[in-house]
Amino acid sequence: MARYIFQRILQGIMVLLAVSFICFLVFRFTGDPVLMLAGKYATQQEREKVRIVYGLDRPFYVQYVNFLGNALEGDFGKSYISQVDALDTIIERFPATFELALTAILISLSAGVALGVLVSIKPNGVLSRLVMAGSLGGISIPTFLMGILWVMLFAVYLEWLPPFGRGDTVQIGPWRSSFFTLDGWKHIIMPALTLSGYQLAVILRLTRAGMREVLSEEYIKTAWSKGLSPFKVIVKHALRNVLIPVVTIAGLSFGELIAFSIVTESIFQWPGMGNLLLVSIFETDHPVIVTYIMLAAFIILFINILVDLLYAWLNPKIQYD
Repeated sequence: MARYIFQRILQGIMVLLAVSFICFLVFRFTGDPVLMLAGKYATQQEREKVRIVYGLDRPFYVQYVNFLGNALEGDFGKSYISQVDALDTIIERFPATFELALTAILISLSAGVALGVLVSIKPNGVLSRLVMAGSLGGISIPTFLMGILWVMLFAVYLEWLPPFGRGDTVQIGPWRSSFFTLDGWKHIIMPALTLSGYQLAVILRLTRAGMREVLSEEYIKTAWSKGLSPFKVIVKHALRNVLIPVVTIAGLSFGELIAFSIVTESIFQWPGMGNLLLVSIFETDHPVIVTYIMLAAFIILFINILVDLLYAWLNPKIQYD
């Protein structure tokens, strides 16, 4: 296991290097940040001075090597716009995005598994057909449209929930959380439902397909013949064997929700990392964009390693050689 983890860490480092190189290569041809730094009315001499100060006059490979050296020391450069450390700017927004993604994946996982088990027991029932029809809507409806529908229903017509913002938060050390206030929960419900729609539908259908296959196995029939309770047969014997692909999808989805919740955060004006990335793209703020992509890649790689380790707990027969 230790050797496997070490190999995955080495693979992750190679992936991060590749991601950083591609980012630098792409952003080299997507606009000149000097125009933003010096201002549109700056003279050619002023622009050249800015280019020298920020090291933008150096060859590409020199800029890239300098970035890697500084990144190893935790320095990813300063934002071109705010002149604040890019990593600190993103980390400040991280709690909001993490709590939103965590709430969304918990909704997706709990509701998706529960509904998937329910429809697999009686696949031809009226309730099962309604649930499966609803899952098609969750897969096919775009995120931005789903968010607008939730706003119209809960904020405009029913007036139960606030339409935007994060609400009241509580500072716990370096972490600012909305989990400990009622107003915070009111604000997080709609964006979490919007963000969880697609993942919930996928997990539901994946659980249903796996349960229907497992429930027809001989060892399940043997468990029924022994007189075991439905809870033990369904949850202990059947569901545990279905959870491996479900955990895979949930783990990958969680990383994607943290890294790419841009549309949902924009709709609900959620002060998270996705909203920051969108603003940085509009302002050609390369240090923030590169730092964001590097952090997103690291989070996804880290979660993938955790998912692989969960395999061994869910199925002891799995060996990592």
